[in-house]
Amino acid sequence: MDPTDYLRSHIRTVADWPQPGVRFRDITPLLADPRAMRVLVDQFVWRYMDPALRPDLVAGIDARGFIIGSVVAFELGVGFVPVRKKGKLPFQTVAESYELEYGSATVEVHVDALRPGQRVLLIDDLIATGGTMLAAHRLLGKLGAQVIEGAAIVDLPQLGGSAALRAAGLELFTLVGFDAED
Repeated sequence: MDPTDYLRSHIRTVADWPQPGVRFRDITPLLADPRAMRVLVDQFVWRYMDPALRPDLVAGIDARGFIIGSVVAFELGVGFVPVRKKGKLPFQTVAESYELEYGSATVEVHVDALRPGQRVLLIDDLIATGGTMLAAHRLLGKLGAQVIEGAAIVDLPQLGGSAALRAAGLELFTLVGFDAED
């Protein structure tokens, strides 16, 4: 079976969650299956072992980006940077706010999370509207990072996030795309 189809078969769709009309893409069955998790991690590791794409650090977005990002960083032999929701980090931080449908949110990293010029892979579980990844991209840029690519397991292109991220200059790599009908 093709790796994309294999991974897709381990992603559960939950109708009408967290609100009516939403089709939530749940990666927990994928994470629970050791073989599927190995295929998932290998897809990212094989890509980022390429010297042209190899990062110095992996930055994972709170919270599911931590799961994938930390494992990918470990497998690549590079460091991991958590991009956290506001108020979750104990040391001095730099922050970036972004708009949500009904308000705003803020992500933060420690001021010493990376050195200017370091190549960073930014990773999360899913791209929907792209707001969180775009804010994380800007945040890492404030510290002087060279974000080589944004990566995610799932892309929901009909929500416009991947297009917005590319329009903002962030290269993207995703493993599984879902249309509204899937």
